[in-house]
Amino acid sequence: MNRLIIENLHAGYGAVPVLHDVSLEVKEAELVALLGTNGNGKSTLLNCIMGFVKPTKGRILLEWDGKTTSLTELEPFQIVRQGLSIVPEGRRLVPNLTVEDNLKLAGSNPTVRRRLEENLSFCYSTFPVLKERRRQLAGSMSGGQQQILAIARCLMTSPKIIVIDEPSVGLAPIIVGQVIETIKTLQQNTNLTILMAEQSFFQAISVASRAYALAHGRITRHYDDASAIDHDDLRRAMLGAT
Repeated sequence: MNRLIIENLHAGYGAVPVLHDVSLEVKEAELVALLGTNGNGKSTLLNCIMGFVKPTKGRILLEWDGKTTSLTELEPFQIVRQGLSIVPEGRRLVPNLTVEDNLKLAGSNPTVRRRLEENLSFCYSTFPVLKERRRQLAGSMSGGQQQILAIARCLMTSPKIIVIDEPSVGLAPIIVGQVIETIKTLQQNTNLTILMAEQSFFQAISVASRAYALAHGRITRHYDDASAIDHDDLRRAMLGAT
């Protein structure tokens, strides 16, 4: 079984602990939602997966094609080469580069450079608005278009797994729904494996197959069927209620 596994993870910043004994898994071709309000550790967990924050305890394992790789001690560029990519909170595009240059920059990774034109063509066919605006500076695009560009930038690395951090941040509610639906359509059409951290839980659970609630740095619930989640129970879980 191909999957990403987080086991008993503890992490923080200096003397400030953030994550406490966090365990979850994301199986191939799943869209799993990580739900929680601001300040409860969602971004820290994703940053641990990508190597930007080093855990103080626990393991992060990638089981893929019969091989098990520990990601815990790898640097971010090595994790990307293992097939993981992130859409960071706030998008973090290069605003004074064009749409196409942002994509080509991501596609210059030595492990996927030979597929640059193929990946670029795939991004343009998947997101036609980017092809239309390929000569436009990224910083001059609308928030929703920038979010689509940030997702496409991930695809330029030919990932097995994408982690998406708060795609709703800074977007109008109607645009949030469009972006979330775009993520779901992408996952369905490509069988990508996606872990999406989000505080707008109505939108997230409408597209996810499974979900975890994270509160005060701990997993408080695991929902095997996101479509059947009781909203009152989820609200309690996101507040840390047992």
